[in-house]
Amino acid sequence: MEINVGFALMLATLAGLSTGIGSSIAYFIRKPKYSYLAVLLGFSAGVMIYISFAELFKRAIDEVGFGMANIAFFVGIGFIAVLDLAVPHSYIAEESRIHDFNSSVDTSLASRAKLMRIGQFTALGIAIHNFPEGLVTFVGGATGDVSFGLIIATAIAIHNIPEGISVSIPIFYATGSRKKAFFYSFMSGVAEPVGALIGFAILFPFLSPFLISSLLAFVAGIMIYISLDELLPAAHKYGGEHLSLAGLLAGMLIMALSLFMLH
Repeated sequence: MEINVGFALMLATLAGLSTGIGSSIAYFIRKPKYSYLAVLLGFSAGVMIYISFAELFKRAIDEVGFGMANIAFFVGIGFIAVLDLAVPHSYIAEESRIHDFNSSVDTSLASRAKLMRIGQFTALGIAIHNFPEGLVTFVGGATGDVSFGLIIATAIAIHNIPEGISVSIPIFYATGSRKKAFFYSFMSGVAEPVGALIGFAILFPFLSPFLISSLLAFVAGIMIYISLDELLPAAHKYGGEHLSLAGLLAGMLIMALSLFMLH
């Protein structure tokens, strides 16, 4: 298996900076609704769940065996679960108080401060989560399979777009500055190529076809955890089960069609 480090780092950078796309969407939509965000979050979860089982986990089983692939898969889930416990989540309780972007927005100083805090905590949480996602994209690109690497990077990039929205919107309402909203959101995505670089620095002496294949199952576990613990609960909260399910199925269908065309 050829290991393409430069290509892997490039994909991680592009996937991470896609949070800026979400910021741009929030910049141009004058009155975005949380229902839009619910569909996008569900879509991201569908993409990540489908690609995890249809490509990552399947490849790992084919190349390192069922037992090793399962060990790596559940180690990945455990790794991201431990990291998740270390991330401050105080913004989640406060986010639930904002019901709809079309409802009246309290412009008092206390409300703006609260919204700013929500945006900052969200940016921090996303930045920390983007570290292992950078590793996910790096591993996908390092396999040497260009089409496979692009699929993984696209899945992560799609997942990052609604993250960009979730950071920029509360900060925009808090400050009235679209530039500040974009900056915070964009910087949360920078953590992804940084995570790829750190992962590369740690793993480079040990990179081998066996390790790369095992890491495919490891990052599949990470993506499944993020989908089930972060994306789908948030989609349910913002838009209910029907919108999140519609987004989930659409994400799976689009990934299935794209894989069918590539194969």
